[in-house]
Amino acid sequence: MKHLGIAIILFAYISSNAVFAQSCCNNPNDKFAALAKSSDFRTEHELPAEIHFQAKYGHMIQFACPDNLEANAYFVPAKKKSDLWLIVIHEWWGLNDHIKEEAEKLYGDLDHVNILALDMYDGNVAENREEASQYMQGLSKERAYSIISGMLNYIGNDAKLCTIGWCFGGGWSLQTAIESGKKTIGCVMYYGMPDEDITRLKKLNSDVLGIFASQDEWINAEVIATFETNMEEAGKTLIVYSYEADHAFANPSSPRYVEKAAQDAYKMAIEYLRLKFK
Repeated sequence: MKHLGIAIILFAYISSNAVFAQSCCNNPNDKFAALAKSSDFRTEHELPAEIHFQAKYGHMIQFACPDNLEANAYFVPAKKKSDLWLIVIHEWWGLNDHIKEEAEKLYGDLDHVNILALDMYDGNVAENREEASQYMQGLSKERAYSIISGMLNYIGNDAKLCTIGWCFGGGWSLQTAIESGKKTIGCVMYYGMPDEDITRLKKLNSDVLGIFASQDEWINAEVIATFETNMEEAGKTLIVYSYEADHAFANPSSPRYVEKAAQDAYKMAIEYLRLKFK
């Protein structure tokens, strides 16, 4: 059963987990690192099934970053030259074949848009929960923002972008939308990490589509109430869809995958993105 609500809200993530509650602060990067230390959070992420992906339209690229390092991304160029970009950010597993496959799926439904799936782990892809936790905790705020800055330089001054991500990537979808300033025209967050800093939220140049799971222990009714408070103060709008499902329900390689909910959520995301890229 789907519940639709439209409110002036944005993610303000409060976990019921004691470890998280004691160690988090207003830095969303630190919060996610604290989550990764929680055995409950790690257990929440069953190992994804192996898929057999073969690239049809995309390929890996590298681009320079302000910290003098290079970053990786899976790039699916628009069929015709375009200044429209969809920035895709992976789950805590890394830029794996599932995310590359999702990038090509998005390309098929948005073929006048460049698709760029960022690699926030610098080539590391987790094969188990422990590695995923390690890579997530090992991502410094400075490196993450350098990757985002390098991406913005790569796509150029005339670019207009939307962002999309899941879980870890949902949070960084929001961060990328904030960091991209006037280039941002839309943001999609699947059950992802918020930013509680009202000053930062005020910098958003677009509304946000938030897709949630009602059975998700980490993003619950208490969290939503906090979303409303923060976003009302920031003066920003979030369009909310909530599904009777659990965390990671939209990932077809996850044991928690719920096909009907995932398909409906994808339809909502595509409709939102098509309107932004119109």
